[in-house]
Amino acid sequence: MSYGYYGKVEICGVNTAHLKTLTPEENNRLLTAASKGDREARQRLIDGNLRLVLSIVQRFSGRGENLDDLFQVGCIGLIKAIDRFDVSCGVQLSTYAVPMIIGELRRYLRDNNTIRVSRGVRDLAYRALQVREELSQKKGCEIGVEEIAAVLGEKTDAVSAALDAIADPVSLYEPVYSDGGDSIFVMDQIGDTDNTDEDWLENIALRDAMQTLTPRERKIISMRFYADRTQMEIAEEIGISQAQVSRLEKGALQRIRARM
Repeated sequence: MSYGYYGKVEICGVNTAHLKTLTPEENNRLLTAASKGDREARQRLIDGNLRLVLSIVQRFSGRGENLDDLFQVGCIGLIKAIDRFDVSCGVQLSTYAVPMIIGELRRYLRDNNTIRVSRGVRDLAYRALQVREELSQKKGCEIGVEEIAAVLGEKTDAVSAALDAIADPVSLYEPVYSDGGDSIFVMDQIGDTDNTDEDWLENIALRDAMQTLTPRERKIISMRFYADRTQMEIAEEIGISQAQVSRLEKGALQRIRARM
C-alpha cells in the first residue's frame, strides 16, 4: 500500500489500496449528470475522488486524531464540493474541492481539539501555581518561574512547560489588534511560509493545467522548467528545430496561464 502512514489498509471500511481514480473527463461527465439529479453519477463521483480526500487527510495526520474520523470529515467536504460545484466555472473539481475539504477538517479539529496533559505535568503545574500564589502574597510582587522552580527543586524549563500545558489555549481567530474595524488575528502572526495552502492549491491548478497540453508540450515544459534544459538541448533530444521548441513552449505557457 502506498499510503503506509496509516498503518492499515482499511479506513472507515474502505480498502484504500483499491480506491478508484477518475480522469478529468470522467469527472466532468459525471458532474454534469449529477447536477441533473443522477444519484448514481453522484455516488460514482464520491467513490472516484476518495483518493483526493485521503491525500489531504495525510496533511492532518500526526495530531492524535482518529484517522477514521478525519477521513469521514474529509468525505463530508468532498460531498459538499460535488453538490455545490458549477460545471460552467471552467476549473477542475479537485481545484474546487481541496479548500472545501481542508475547511471541513479545520473546523472539526478546532471544535474537537482537546489538549491532553499527563498527570505528572498537571501535578507539577498545580504545585507551581500554589507556590506562586503563596510567594506573591508574601512578597507583594510577581514571582518569576526561576524562583518557583528553586522552591520546588525542579528545573526551570520543566516548570515553565508545565504551566504552559495547563494554560487555556488561544484561538487562532483571537484578535490581537483592532483599528477601525480591521482586526489582526493570532493566525495572521504565525504560519508556515514555506508550505501554505495557497502554494498547494496553485500546484493542483498547475497539474490540472498541464493535463490540457499535448504529450510533446508536457515533455518540453518538464524538461525546460524541471530539468533546467535549454531549448537547443531539447530540440536535439526530441529531433525538432530550436524555433519549433520555442513556439511550442510559448503556446503551452499561454494555455497554462489562461487555465490558471
